[in-house]
Amino acid sequence: MISEARLPFYVKSTFLLLGLVLVTGILYYGAEVFVPLAYAALLSVLLYPMSYRLERIGIPRVLAITLTLTVALILVATVIGFIVWQAGQFSQDLPVLKERVFEYARELKVFLKENFGITYQKQLQWLRLTTSRVFENGGVLVSQTLLAFTKISYIMVLVPIYTFLFLLYWPLLVEFFFQLSSRGHIQQVKAVLDEIKRVVKNYLLGLMIETVIVAVLNVGVLLYLGIDYAVLLGVTAAILNLIPYVGIFIGSVFPTVIAFMMEESLWAPVSVVIAFSIIQFLDNNIIVPKIVGSYVRINSIATIIAVIVGGLLWGISGMFLFIPLVAILKVIFDRVESLKPWGMLLGDGVPKEARIKKPRAAASKAA
Repeated sequence: MISEARLPFYVKSTFLLLGLVLVTGILYYGAEVFVPLAYAALLSVLLYPMSYRLERIGIPRVLAITLTLTVALILVATVIGFIVWQAGQFSQDLPVLKERVFEYARELKVFLKENFGITYQKQLQWLRLTTSRVFENGGVLVSQTLLAFTKISYIMVLVPIYTFLFLLYWPLLVEFFFQLSSRGHIQQVKAVLDEIKRVVKNYLLGLMIETVIVAVLNVGVLLYLGIDYAVLLGVTAAILNLIPYVGIFIGSVFPTVIAFMMEESLWAPVSVVIAFSIIQFLDNNIIVPKIVGSYVRINSIATIIAVIVGGLLWGISGMFLFIPLVAILKVIFDRVESLKPWGMLLGDGVPKEARIKKPRAAASKAA
């Protein structure tokens, strides 16, 4: 029987690549199963301390879990209801916004004719061609929208159910990992599980604190600049900021467009862009390192790769979920002796000096 140490490198690398391909395929094609499970697992880790405290004071487990989930759902429903209420007020001014769009369209037509010599007839032909293409793809857009809405509804229904079951069978799941390991590694498994629970809980709490801080900054800046719907736009941008790297840019588009359409001066949208850039700088260099980064110590390369891979496999959900997943992998890698190099590769610690000697020094020493 051939031991693992005697296997050639190309055999090990082949098995590793095949394993990665298999795991990637399972994650991609099983996204509808794994995404709600992943959300529920993170949420259950966050809610477990509250449920456990309710049990400690004598409340039955099922009732304690129900009360915990009820509080969480009320908080989520409050945020969603607030956004919907603000959006309702925004819809009342849509006719004004529509008139501004038509006004800018008329100015654009004149600008194109006077500066580029594009006649109104050519512009009308291009507009008709573009409109016909939009209507041709309208069925696809509608079907994609309905599919996305169905997936979101599917996740919103399953996540509370899975969370309840995770909290209900929490001792069973913990015991499963203990039984899965050998007796000599029970303490190591316990340490890994405790560390994972700590990292995930603190990471989610850190994200919540970061979102509140960014929302306050966004709303404050937009109110100071006099931008309409400052609360709606600021809170929405802060929630979109949960999507790493790209969320803040998506969230800044809406207030910039509103400022451009509703304000007379061009300085208003420019001010919004500058303000959101400053907030993004503060978030990346002060808020995230101090609040979130102190719990999830993975480097920027690993974070970017996790966001890209998560987006390719699970869409927007993957961009959010793969960062705590990588953090969990790092905890496991750091606790397993043979996997510690991989944990170091994911971490944010940089060795002071490389072990590779400089060519000149090596050559002179050899001489």
